Amino acid sequence: MSLPAVNANMIHFMISYIVAFIAFALIAIWYVWPNIRNRPPKAALSPLLLYSCLRINGLMFLMPGVVSPDLPSAFAVPTAYGDATAVLLALIALLLLRTESVLALPAIWLFNVEGTLDLVYANFATFKYHVDPAQLGASYYLATVNVPAELLVHVLIFACLFRVPPDEKMHPA
Repeated sequence: MSLPAVNANMIHFMISYIVAFIAFALIAIWYVWPNIRNRPPKAALSPLLLYSCLRINGLMFLMPGVVSPDLPSAFAVPTAYGDATAVLLALIALLLLRTESVLALPAIWLFNVEGTLDLVYANFATFKYHVDPAQLGASYYLATVNVPAELLVHVLIFACLFRVPPDEKMHPA
């Protein structure tokens, strides 16, 4: 894998991504985690899963006119469908959680692992396939704001999952 040339677009992209990541990390540390850490799983995880449903916007990587026709399909297709898969898994996990199903915790784990791996893939694929941020078009916002936020949502979900004893029921808040 050869590294892409560093140009102004990539520098602007990385600054945007890093600043958004820092801002969302501070929101997670200062506001979100203190408010969910001692709550039962159903109350703590439901809003995080709902936020994850917004990943459906990843399908915009497949929309001509929204992204450049030069956006590498090796990046766009797996990223878009990985996001759509994460949304489907988040919805299933949310339904199971809200109905207090015994399958809720495994479903949340499945969603969180798949969703995290999808975002890790998208981040690496950006460099592997030499994605110029200008090729992202309107989806630039998704890549520089929603991806850092969603990565931190996955961290928060993992933190909640590691706090839940395996035999704990998803009791109401």
